[in-house]
Amino acid sequence: MGSAALVAGLLVSGNVVQATEPSPQEPDRIRGVPWLLGDWNGRRVWLQDRGLDLQLGYTGEFAFDATGGVRQQAAYADQYLAGATFDLERLAGLKGMTFQVTVTARTGRNLSDDVTMGTLQQVQEIYGRGQTLRLTQLWVNQRLFDGRFDWKVGRMTFDEDFASFPCEFENLTFCGAAPGNLVPGYIYNWPVSQWATRLRYNIDGFGYVQAGAYDVNPQYASANDTLLPVFFNGSTGVLIPIELAWLPRLAGGLPGSYKIGAWYDTSAVNDVVSDINGNPYVLTGLRPRRQQGRAGGYLSIVQQLTPLAAWETRRGLSVFLNAVVASDRSSTTDNQVAAGLVYTGPFRSRPDDDVGFAVGMTRVNSRIGASQALANSLGVGPVAVQGAEFPFELHYTLRPVNGVVLRPSIQYVINPGGTGANPNALVFGFTTSINF
Repeated sequence: MGSAALVAGLLVSGNVVQATEPSPQEPDRIRGVPWLLGDWNGRRVWLQDRGLDLQLGYTGEFAFDATGGVRQQAAYADQYLAGATFDLERLAGLKGMTFQVTVTARTGRNLSDDVTMGTLQQVQEIYGRGQTLRLTQLWVNQRLFDGRFDWKVGRMTFDEDFASFPCEFENLTFCGAAPGNLVPGYIYNWPVSQWATRLRYNIDGFGYVQAGAYDVNPQYASANDTLLPVFFNGSTGVLIPIELAWLPRLAGGLPGSYKIGAWYDTSAVNDVVSDINGNPYVLTGLRPRRQQGRAGGYLSIVQQLTPLAAWETRRGLSVFLNAVVASDRSSTTDNQVAAGLVYTGPFRSRPDDDVGFAVGMTRVNSRIGASQALANSLGVGPVAVQGAEFPFELHYTLRPVNGVVLRPSIQYVINPGGTGANPNALVFGFTTSINF
C-alpha cells in the first residue's frame, strides 16, 4: 500500500477480514474496485450490498541470494487465500454481527534455510508455519451499544487485532505484528489462529482500548489438523494482550496511528540460560530453571508526514516505527526495532506507485551471548557469540491494473543470525500480490 493508503487502511473499519486493519497477507483492497476479475458484471457488488463479501487472493515472493549463505540460489514461496465475510445484520437481521471464515494454503521454499543464511528473520515473510492448508479465521464479531463496544470470539490470529501492521516489505522484520516476529514460539502471527476473544472499547475522537485472551498451545503452529476448528489438548496457559490506540488527524488532516501495548502469558516455561542452580545449563548439563509467565511490550507508529497533493489524494510521504521488547528470562530474541518511509506517487504519471525503504534490528538475548562467550572461554565450543542482526530493504511498488501489486526489492542483511560468523547477505526479491 502507498503512504496515504497504508494509513487509511490502518484507520478503516468495516466488514472485511479484520475489524480495523487489513490482514498481513491480504491483497490491496483499498483503491476503488479492488479486483482483478472486476465486479462480475455487478454481481459481486450486489452480493456485498446484501451482506456477503468474498475474498480470493494470491501472494508469491521470489528471492535470490546474491551474497551470503553457502551458495547463490533462488527460492519461491507463496500463499493462496479464500475467505468470506457475512454481514449477519443484512443477511439475518442480527444487529451488529459479522462472521468471518478464511482458509490459507502456503507452498514453496525458504531461501534463508536453503542456503544456510542463518538469519533471525526470514527474507521471504510469506514462508512459514508449515506448507499446508490452514484454517486462519473463524470468528464472530458483535458490535454493542451503538458501536461503543466491539466483541470478537472464535479462531483468530494475534496480529489481526494487536500490534497490527501491514506486510509491504519482503523481509519479516518489517512485516506484520512485531511481537509475533520476536517471540514466534508462543505469539502466532498470520496465518496461525488460536481460540481467542477480544473486547474493544471505541473512544470517540481518540481511538480505542482493547484486551484479549488467547489459548496458548504449540499445536496451533503444527502442520496437523490445521484445517479443522479443533480444540487441542495440552494447552499451557493464556496469553493476555492489552492495547491503547490513538488515531489522530494532525495539522492539515494528516492521518496517523499510534499504538502501545503489552502482553502476559501465564504459561510455565524454561529459563533460556540458567539451570536449577542459576548457572548456564549449556555448561552444567542440568535441567533449566522453570519460571511462571512471560511478558513483553510494544510500540507501533504510522504517520502521514506531507500534505496530500491537490491533484492526487493518495500522494504523500509517511513514516513508520515498530519497537518490541520481551523478557530476557524466556525469549531467545528479546528486542526488535523497525523503521521506514513510504512515498506514494513518486511520479505524476504513476500516482499509485510506492517507494519504500526500511531498516531494522533484531537482537539475540544478551544473556545467551554471555553464555556463549563463557563457553568459549572455558573451551566448550567454539560457538558463535550472537548479538544483533541488521536488515535493510528498498522496494518499488507498481499497480498496473486493479487487484495486482508488483514489487521488486533489494535486501541487505548485516550479521545474519546476529553474528559476524555468517557472511552479510544481499538478496534480490520480487513480490506478486493478486486480489481476484
